[in-house]
Amino acid sequence: MIPARNMPTMISGNGNVSGFGTSLLVQPSNMMEGQLHPLESESEIGRMRDDELDSTTKSGSENHEAASGDDQNPRPNKKKRYHRHTQHQIQEMEAFFKECPHPDDKQRKELGRELGLEPLQVKFWFQNKRTQMKTQHERHENTQLRTENEKLRADNMRYREALSTASCPNCGGPTAVGQMSFDEHHLRLENARLREEIDRISAIAAKYVGKPVVSYPLLSSPMTPRPFEFGAQPGTGDMYGAGDLLRSISSPSEADKPIIIELAVAAMEELVRMAQMGEPLWMTSLDGTTYVLNEEEYIRTFPRGIGPKPTGFKCEASRETAVVIMNHINLVEILMDVNQWSTVFSGIVSKASTLDVLSTGIAGNYNGALQVMAAEFQVLSPLVPTRESYYVRYCKQHAEGTWAVVDASLDNIRPSPTARCRRRPSGCLIQEMPNGYSKVTWVEHVEVDDSGVHSLYKQLVSSGHAFGAQRWIATLDRQCERLASVMATNVPTGDVGVITNQDGRKSMLKLAERMVMSFCAGVSASTAHTWTTLSGTGADDVRVMTRKSVDDPGRPPGIVLSAATSFWLPVSPKRVFDFLRDENSRSEWDILSNGGVVQEMAHIANGRDTGNCVSLLRVNSANSSQSNMLILQESCADPTASFVIYAPVDIVAMNVVLNGGDPDYVALLPSGFAILPDGSTITATTSSAGGGIDTDAAGSSGGSLLTVAFQILVDSVPTAKLSLGSVATVNNLIACTVERIKASLSCENA
Repeated sequence: MIPARNMPTMISGNGNVSGFGTSLLVQPSNMMEGQLHPLESESEIGRMRDDELDSTTKSGSENHEAASGDDQNPRPNKKKRYHRHTQHQIQEMEAFFKECPHPDDKQRKELGRELGLEPLQVKFWFQNKRTQMKTQHERHENTQLRTENEKLRADNMRYREALSTASCPNCGGPTAVGQMSFDEHHLRLENARLREEIDRISAIAAKYVGKPVVSYPLLSSPMTPRPFEFGAQPGTGDMYGAGDLLRSISSPSEADKPIIIELAVAAMEELVRMAQMGEPLWMTSLDGTTYVLNEEEYIRTFPRGIGPKPTGFKCEASRETAVVIMNHINLVEILMDVNQWSTVFSGIVSKASTLDVLSTGIAGNYNGALQVMAAEFQVLSPLVPTRESYYVRYCKQHAEGTWAVVDASLDNIRPSPTARCRRRPSGCLIQEMPNGYSKVTWVEHVEVDDSGVHSLYKQLVSSGHAFGAQRWIATLDRQCERLASVMATNVPTGDVGVITNQDGRKSMLKLAERMVMSFCAGVSASTAHTWTTLSGTGADDVRVMTRKSVDDPGRPPGIVLSAATSFWLPVSPKRVFDFLRDENSRSEWDILSNGGVVQEMAHIANGRDTGNCVSLLRVNSANSSQSNMLILQESCADPTASFVIYAPVDIVAMNVVLNGGDPDYVALLPSGFAILPDGSTITATTSSAGGGIDTDAAGSSGGSLLTVAFQILVDSVPTAKLSLGSVATVNNLIACTVERIKASLSCENA
């Protein structure tokens, strides 16, 4: 016998075997793998099975005798003869099968000649053998799967029994764990219950929305909250964040849902009236630029609501109107999508999640949509505690082209002793305008305990401008301009350094957006942060926290030390912003540039204001032996806040981004500045001729509150321990930067 590995390969072009009758045999070219060759009668099949049982190896099969050319016209009554393979033939073919289960024509002929068999008999034996092996393999797999299934079933029963006997560790009573089952009957019952709940909610909502009751799907799971760029590590030090209110909140119960719906409908009515009413509800301020809420008139006008103001809480109410460059449908979508909403307002929203969706809307849009949400609102400084809120968000279309989105606190349903803020009906009224613009009237009405605010920020927070309607509307207008710049196609090509490649613009702006979100998520006194004070007792204290970066393609791996400090400057926010964003003055404060010349290589304008742009800077080091460094920077300003945020970037990675590549894998550690007015003089938000907000006079007088925040990779090994030397280095770095900024701006001011 010739071994398979020594036989030459001769595979027929079509695989057909000629000279055999087609009335009894299927052409080999038409036979599928794993099928036995056809036999003539059931008696012949029985004889083959008996012969297989007689075989000692259980692997033989009955095959046809050698065929002749006379088989082209077989006689109907001619009986086929069958012979059982000998033990020697079976053993030889078994041995050959182990080396080559798919012999070609040449190998079959050679093997048949050695064993005294026809090539077709050899072919059929190998086909049957492969089918037998496949069947045995499947039977073995089925046995394994059956064993594994029994094991899982036993585990499931054990877990179910454990759940049924579980008890609460606090009160000792039974836990409220629902019955978990994948049985179809239980699923049908659950589906029927959900449909009844949908119909009941639809009937209640339709009563106020004014639309017929229709069926609509219920989302089965809440939306995924935006991931946070900074994670706190346990440690000692001053905790400037709020309590764990958000962590203790869960989805509302079935009994609470009718109450929530009724509250949302009443809140919508209140918001629309507050957005449209004038005096005596809203009194004009002395300078005639802002509105002040008359609390006594408010109580008389809206006796219902979430109850009286808690003891020790202060009322903050504001209203602002602007025309923004975005159509009303897109605005509604941003407000009702928690991920888009928290991204657009990343400077105000530090955490957000949708806990439950009571209604997804009617007629395929957000009209009538109801969501139960939890969010944390921030000022970009570790000196101002964040504000946690648990509320319902309700969207309604009032007329063609007119929508409203309202938030109302649910603290009366689940009171919490740690709650320091609750939202009375707040939100916005959106009206369609020509040419893709929208008129937005924003109302913010909260009651808050602001006793934890540092004295440096007291005036700004108490004025309502840190969290008020002006802050929201200015941020929305700036972000609408930014989005319009992303979609712009008529980019001027005359200016040097302007990125005109559409894909490159989108990739670079997406990378800059991630950089800004990362910076904003790690500066405030969020509940996710534990700031440790390093030195001093005043407002200029440097506060630090550490985190580990592991398996994150958007951040370099290792130990990252974050440091931040806030202080006051007797200079207007506009002058501070212009000084920090200008590459020509960067060497005056940036210690890491080592005195090198900073040059702007490329930029993308993302707003009417010349300071609102994304830039790619190159630091030409004075030491020629050092490689040049690239810096990605975004600077943006509006009447309520300004930011200059930057991060060193890899040259090769930025080339990929500028060519339209994926920016998600560019590692970033952003640092930067948050510039706020000190509250002594707040410029009113006014609509410009172009329909947006006029920022020319924003923060043109009064002092500034500047927050400086750095992120430094102190060790590239995530499991390493933080050394005191690294902390001291970062402390000195931020202290020297602050002194340089103060010195430079004081010289300019003089």
